[in-house]
Amino acid sequence: MSRYKGFIFLGFAVLSAGLACAIPGLVAPDGGALSTAAAQTVIAGLTQTVSPETPSPGLELTLTLASTFTLAPPTLTPTQTLTPTLTFTVTPSIPLISVSVNTNCRTGPGKVYPLVGALLVGEVAEVYGRDPTGNYWYIRNPDSSDGFCWVWGEYAALTGPFLSLPVFTPPPTPTMTLTPTPTITPTPSPNFTIKYEGMDSCSEWWLEVRVKNTGSTPLRSMKFKIKDTVTGTEIVALADGFVNLDGCSTTFTKDKLAPGDEFIISSPLFSYDPTGNKMRVILTLCTQNSQKGRCVTRRISFKP
Repeated sequence: MSRYKGFIFLGFAVLSAGLACAIPGLVAPDGGALSTAAAQTVIAGLTQTVSPETPSPGLELTLTLASTFTLAPPTLTPTQTLTPTLTFTVTPSIPLISVSVNTNCRTGPGKVYPLVGALLVGEVAEVYGRDPTGNYWYIRNPDSSDGFCWVWGEYAALTGPFLSLPVFTPPPTPTMTLTPTPTITPTPSPNFTIKYEGMDSCSEWWLEVRVKNTGSTPLRSMKFKIKDTVTGTEIVALADGFVNLDGCSTTFTKDKLAPGDEFIISSPLFSYDPTGNKMRVILTLCTQNSQKGRCVTRRISFKP
């Protein structure tokens, strides 16, 4: 700023000197030209950027203003490029079948035909034809690589050119063969009933029970077990055939009890009178001697 003020001061000094030298009444031939040239020289030196603080009268100043601009770099936003996803559906060139429920595969289109395999969930089979109703499909047997069978289409899903499949004539319906029901011969089953009959004695005491063969086979041997629950005495007798003691002199015997027979069987002998004591009898009768064959057991309790 002080530099510019110096130039202004010099311009005013030159102008003042020119005016002072001009004497009134005297004409200076080239004074105007000199003044004009000096003024132009001064003005030419002042054509710069100055601060217009105190401009002098009669002077025309040219001001040049400089402006400084700062450009900020632009902000770039990345552009996202979307790649489209393409989905391709491949149609098989041959007809294929699958099922949602495990389905039987038979020699013909119907339940009357024998079962030869099954198409399971998750398996896929090639289709070769269909029946006239369109309800069954002729496929390669999933359980036999060299065989074919018919599968019901209720739970089936088909892909490929299945509409152009040929219509196959079903095989003849198989003739049902009736298998005669075998005649079952029932195995003879032993059985009997038992009840307390009374007590007898002849220097010793014994109890008697009445038995009846209610089974379908003869009874030939026995095991007679009797226990006095009061004294704890227990007696066991094994025998082929059956014996009935009648007092001291009479004895009745039977080697077998046929179906429907009744007989009084005498128990083993007691050395004391068991009257009034609670008795427990376990009687086993068998279809063969020596307590073999088929046996059956009955129990009874009583007081003589």
